Amino acid sequence: MPKVVSITFIGNNKRYYFAPIDGLKKDDKVVVETVRGLEIGTIVEEEKDIEDSEVIGDLKSVKRKAEVKDLEDYQKNLSEKPDILEKTKKIISDYKLDMKLLDAEYTLDRSKLTIYFSSDGRVDFRELVKELAYVYRTRIELRQVGPRDASRIVSGIGMCGREVCCSSFLGDIQNVTIKMAKNQNLALNPNSISGLCGKLLCCISYEDQTYQSLKEKMPQKGDSVKTEKGPCEVQNVDLFSETVTVRYKDNSIDTVSILDIIEKPKKENGRD
Repeated sequence: MPKVVSITFIGNNKRYYFAPIDGLKKDDKVVVETVRGLEIGTIVEEEKDIEDSEVIGDLKSVKRKAEVKDLEDYQKNLSEKPDILEKTKKIISDYKLDMKLLDAEYTLDRSKLTIYFSSDGRVDFRELVKELAYVYRTRIELRQVGPRDASRIVSGIGMCGREVCCSSFLGDIQNVTIKMAKNQNLALNPNSISGLCGKLLCCISYEDQTYQSLKEKMPQKGDSVKTEKGPCEVQNVDLFSETVTVRYKDNSIDTVSILDIIEKPKKENGRD
């Protein structure tokens, strides 16, 4: 089993595995090489063993613990970001390109400058790349991102009053489906179940497994069941209190615990 340390990068809560070097501990700043180039990351989990199946691709080693000059270079790169964004935004406007500028990021050694943007369609940014390469005298990469990643970069306050999950703590962007919203009996109003990115709220996925477990042992509205008082039909289901409202043949209404139902409908394959 390979030994690894877990590392995160600024603006990205996802954890990445790297082979450790001696003397690393949690919260240390380290220099690593990623697909983007040399970057500074933070150790969030100290050395541990993992299964071979958990390693995706080649496992790269931490190059070194960040030195004073590394940290100075890193801070210098960050300090120049506002100026880069301002100049790039002006160039985009000059070329009349239909794109929204999101972020700019130098590699630690400034061998590459990555510009992140979003757009509703494809953008011919060849002239923009030439202009930026002339201005910054380094390799330029323009990277178009989707709505969820754009929301993660820009951040903001969600309808719950807290910073959006994708920016504050989520590692991987969650797969959220409309079926999850239906499982939780949420009103399927786009304004109520969509986040700042316009996609389904990430938090809908958090409790989906709990709802599925509860629904497995509960009857559904319209089911015929039986209690000690006799046969009845389910009128309403409260998953959290594990109670159901039922109507008996004499039209009387009662709310009973799931434990009081002595005869339940048989579950059918594929039933929601």
